[in-house]
Amino acid sequence: MRFMMLVIPKDYGKAAPDAMPDPKQVELMMKYNESLQKAGVLLELNGLYPPSAGTRVVYSSGGKPKVVDGPFTEAKESIGGYWMIQVKSKEEAVEWASRVPFLGEETVEIRQIHEMTDFPPE
Repeated sequence: MRFMMLVIPKDYGKAAPDAMPDPKQVELMMKYNESLQKAGVLLELNGLYPPSAGTRVVYSSGGKPKVVDGPFTEAKESIGGYWMIQVKSKEEAVEWASRVPFLGEETVEIRQIHEMTDFPPE
């Protein structure tokens, strides 16, 4: 089973476009990432620039797509990064997410990835 562990830092939606994580946090995360890799569960990981550096393409019913540059005032939570892991169960994904060495107020949301086998053949 593949799971995405999404990092949701507090107030990331208000961060400057060039905001970078705390060096101490980076050091701790590198060790954590190494443990995921050594366990053989890490498929991919990435950090994301803040929403203020992003752009959205918004689709409305029957309308043309609209391009909106960040920051996005209506966003209450913003994703700061993710890990893609492959584990045997949701419980194992929760166990890995519970080991993330955050220093501040962050959240890790765990979402299972749909596999092609989840859908009917037709």
